[in-house]
Amino acid sequence: MTEMTNFAWFNGQKVALEEGETILKAARRAGVFIPTLCAFMPLNHTPGTCRMCLVEVFDNGSEEGRVVTACTTPVKPGQRIFTRNERVRKMQQLQMQLLFADHDQDCKSCSRHGNCELQDVALFIGMPHTPATQSYITPRPFDDSSAGIVRDVNKCIRCGRCVEVCRQVQGIGALTIDGFGTDSGVALTGAKRWVDSTKCVQCGQCTLVCPTGALSEKDETDRVLNMIDDPDTVTIFTMAPAVRVTLGEEFGLTPGDNVEGLIVDGLKKIGADYVMDTNFAADVVIMEEGTELLQRVKARKAGEDAALPMFTSCCPGWINYVEKHIPEAMEYLSTTRSPQAVFGALAKAYLPQKLGVARENLRVISIMPCTAKKGEAKRPTLEREEGHDVDAVLTVRELSRLLRRCGMHLKYCEPRPYDSDLFSTYSGAGAIFGTTGGVMEAAIRTAYALTHNGESLAPIVFNEVRGLDGVKGAVVDLGDLGQLRVAVVHGLARTQELIDEMASGNCMYDFVEVMACPGGCIAGGGTPRKKNNYHSFAQDRQAALYKIDAHSAIRESHKNPQVTEIYSDFLGEPGSHLAHELLHCEYRSKKTEKNPPDIRKLWHILGKRYTRQTKKR
Repeated sequence: MTEMTNFAWFNGQKVALEEGETILKAARRAGVFIPTLCAFMPLNHTPGTCRMCLVEVFDNGSEEGRVVTACTTPVKPGQRIFTRNERVRKMQQLQMQLLFADHDQDCKSCSRHGNCELQDVALFIGMPHTPATQSYITPRPFDDSSAGIVRDVNKCIRCGRCVEVCRQVQGIGALTIDGFGTDSGVALTGAKRWVDSTKCVQCGQCTLVCPTGALSEKDETDRVLNMIDDPDTVTIFTMAPAVRVTLGEEFGLTPGDNVEGLIVDGLKKIGADYVMDTNFAADVVIMEEGTELLQRVKARKAGEDAALPMFTSCCPGWINYVEKHIPEAMEYLSTTRSPQAVFGALAKAYLPQKLGVARENLRVISIMPCTAKKGEAKRPTLEREEGHDVDAVLTVRELSRLLRRCGMHLKYCEPRPYDSDLFSTYSGAGAIFGTTGGVMEAAIRTAYALTHNGESLAPIVFNEVRGLDGVKGAVVDLGDLGQLRVAVVHGLARTQELIDEMASGNCMYDFVEVMACPGGCIAGGGTPRKKNNYHSFAQDRQAALYKIDAHSAIRESHKNPQVTEIYSDFLGEPGSHLAHELLHCEYRSKKTEKNPPDIRKLWHILGKRYTRQTKKR
């Protein structure tokens, strides 16, 4: 940190300055509050578009102040800065009235109802009244063409946060601000609707940073309530690993609190027939993906053709990215379905007989931290003649909404165990699937045991792939198969950088875990939003999953008794014909334009280089 040697005064408070700081950054570091709608930490995004961070500045020795935007104005030594005097408040109130003048004020039906930053800032500045929306304002686009995200430009305040997170964090650039004057707002780069976008991967990171209801998850709570209320329908709810350590925040609990038992109780009280766990399916995924990885490694070691390096396939945002941006990489993806898709397939194929219910009467409702999971559930490659395996997908925010709509609050719930001995037992390895590095660590534990006569990895915790570093690499001993080089990456911009590094020969891995969202599922696009702070609770949520693993009696997927049972009674063995039919899938290119020759050759070059390095070893 740069040594602080200069000072300025904020509302009479002496504040030491750092070189190159803006007024807003210095104020935030000193705990001086300045309202804002476009500056969003820790994104490097200070466009000054919302004009709410107005302050009055008196330069050293000056008796006349000037009003400036704190986010774009450098702070200078000796300045006197006032953040809340009468002149500043009146100008902020005027600016807020202009923002509301063409803003859809149907707040009661807005996805941000009760959690709106625009309303918060209006309260902070003391806005005297809300102006009525003018009838001459032209309605702007409303787009619900995608399975996961809704875009309502009538609620857009043109802050640009969504554009920056899509560019900076994901490196995609699927969003832009389009149009002029009151017709402008969030738009899709090169497309009119979500369904036509050749760039967007539906990761939902934009919904986490949007301060209003302009970008939000596609709500399915009404559909789910209809399923619960239908007397002829049997509902099976299943929750992803990250859900239990994120939902509590929606009800004011401490970030990272494990509310698994409370969720089971809440869902049963509102009418769910069965509550099961996607963690069980995560253990099944490890059995299939681990077997697939070892088969590829063995084939390559024997000099046969095998698609290595192998990339994980659990994250639908990553799969969408491959299909839309780098379809040349599809053969390097694991064919194993995600835990959600595995659960749905097994539930519809195995549970009807166990539960004594006709398949057509079963409804699988998946609770996920991810908006892209909604699209995954409707993928043609996961569909059967009888219909979709997963009937509805709720994000964590939607689950909160569903419970509230039924008059339920987590504080009224009591921890309850799962009411079924089916698809509810899971290992610590399955639990950590919800964080970056978790899939890799779970796979390593089982792959090590399979290549060491059942001996467990010691220590069982593989610290090399833990934490929130952007890219992590390690080497694992697979006995007679040699050294397995592994990598973990999260965030799509970093993922593309890693792929470029691998293609250039600067690094080489055999097995790579990719999660589209920074931090993994614990910070997915469907998790609780933190106002004006992006991913501030990721570390708490990650620690909570590690704690579940540490306290689990079973910590390896292959030791899960329910997993052993379903292979013994139904699937046969990992990689069997039935397992491939139910638990694996194919991928299809969604890229409309051809890549230039140098990019098309990238994966060919990568494969050739991998072959040469393997032979050297």
